[in-house]
Amino acid sequence: MTAQEERLCGLLLQEHFGEVVEKVGTHLLRSGVLNLRALVHETKLPLDLVKKSVCVLVQQGMCSFSAGRRGPGAPVEYQICCEKVLHMLRYPHYIYTAKSLYGDTGELIVEEILQRGQMTMSNTVSTVADRLTHNMPEGQCMDYSEVVTAFSRLVETHFLQRSPSVTPAGSSTSGGADSNPPAVTQPIQAETHPDCYKLPYINISGKGKRRRSDDGDADQSTAKKAKTDNSEFGDEGIYWQVNFERFHLHFRDQAIVSAVVSKLDQTSSEIVRTMLRMSEVTTPANAAFTQALSANEIFRALPSTYNIARPILDQYLTLLVDDPMEFVGRTGDSGGGMFVVNLHRALANLARATLESVVQERFGSRSARIFRLLLRKRHLEQKQVEDFAMVPAKEAKDMLYTLLSENLVQLQEIPKTPDHAPSRTFYLYTVNQLPTARLLLQHCYKTVGNLIERRLYETKENKRLLEKSQRIEAILASLQATGAEAEQLTEVEEMITAPERQQLESLRHHINKYRTSNSTPHASMTHRIHVNVTSSSFFFVLAGWIPVKTKWMRPYFLSNPTSNPQSPHAERYLDKCRLV
Repeated sequence: MTAQEERLCGLLLQEHFGEVVEKVGTHLLRSGVLNLRALVHETKLPLDLVKKSVCVLVQQGMCSFSAGRRGPGAPVEYQICCEKVLHMLRYPHYIYTAKSLYGDTGELIVEEILQRGQMTMSNTVSTVADRLTHNMPEGQCMDYSEVVTAFSRLVETHFLQRSPSVTPAGSSTSGGADSNPPAVTQPIQAETHPDCYKLPYINISGKGKRRRSDDGDADQSTAKKAKTDNSEFGDEGIYWQVNFERFHLHFRDQAIVSAVVSKLDQTSSEIVRTMLRMSEVTTPANAAFTQALSANEIFRALPSTYNIARPILDQYLTLLVDDPMEFVGRTGDSGGGMFVVNLHRALANLARATLESVVQERFGSRSARIFRLLLRKRHLEQKQVEDFAMVPAKEAKDMLYTLLSENLVQLQEIPKTPDHAPSRTFYLYTVNQLPTARLLLQHCYKTVGNLIERRLYETKENKRLLEKSQRIEAILASLQATGAEAEQLTEVEEMITAPERQQLESLRHHINKYRTSNSTPHASMTHRIHVNVTSSSFFFVLAGWIPVKTKWMRPYFLSNPTSNPQSPHAERYLDKCRLV
């Protein structure tokens, strides 16, 4: 975890849950694993507040706990996951994706579960039905069965999954800081749970209820009703959470389809979309390829709106296989040919195109030409760069040094003699894609953190004006509800002067821009990606490709110890080379 990630996590926790949860979460991020007593002692917060903060983090799935490392009877230890905290940046994308796939009902289901961390199916159905009924015209109600259908579709496509169950092995009734069970079973991962996507049978029927304005105590009794209703409906103790990994795979698929549209045409992208849709549930998350599909299966699964003849489909599949991007591969000839989507290769190509576009937008087309040349040739001297890129020597030197200063290009020294004399040393320029992608991702995190801090500063500086505007809006709403005259409404509106109104509009405009940039981290970068990848998938491409690339390199380092620069075998090997 880097400093920028830690800073951004703290800002997100403060914005969503308050300063106390932010302090507890940030301390867990810095310390790693702590028990409750150590957390209370080091944060200097009351025990009750620390317990509530940890409960909030556990409820949201951001904090995990396990039995103490000292053996049975040791205090329970807590650990926060930085990656899951950063998922809050993508909450608007998760909700919008659910809306685009399953309508308003799917949107509200995902929104409610994200807001509360985890919910039972019956509680989710009743809450969403009530919200939809409240927004409907008088006389119309949302039936529970429609919400159950949308919930079932989200589970079938793995966008929702059961929360892992935890069974305490003992109990304790003491109220001190160490009031923990003597032994706790560590919660299993949701993906490995055998009933992860198994829907329970619930006996729920009826329609949503419209919330009245005089129901002031409705929110207070919601939790009590949920406890009694769960046992009646038959899903007591079965909680559901959002499967973030499934959403990320969907974003990856959308980036691949967009790349095919930019490179080829709409028909080719629809073929790739069909292949991805057919294997979206059956393909593991870390698989390098989708499941092999025959041309006959692809032809039958194509949308009816695309009137593509079978010979035309074969031509498109051949075109996709022969394309240099290698998004689609051929694995056999049975059934008219067996085809797969090369997921890892597609992510690598998208990440490479993203890096090239960033260089082009920041430093110009000539610098991008040099960058692409280094990506293709791997290692080149300055003279070779000048010749291959057809750029004057002075300009090439300036561009290389600019890219080197920004850490987008690396310089590697290869000495002819052990003394490393400059006259007897080759200086080769190269591009290491993995550190460069990590660097740009950290720039994203830094930019988003700056936007959040700026928005909080603007809100704090204009707090008086915002509170005044809210009071006037409340007065206007109450007057309109009582049927006040237009003169009274105008008199209240004039309580805000023209300069204040102009300042308020400007402030709201800037705050909305900051909030929009926060919800789309990839848009916070000033680079416009237009080479084989759209700007809307910039963040997801880099964030998805880095762990894939790391997994690729790990077995290579294990089988080739000298290739790992941090390995002692590599150090001894380099020492021998220097001696020779």
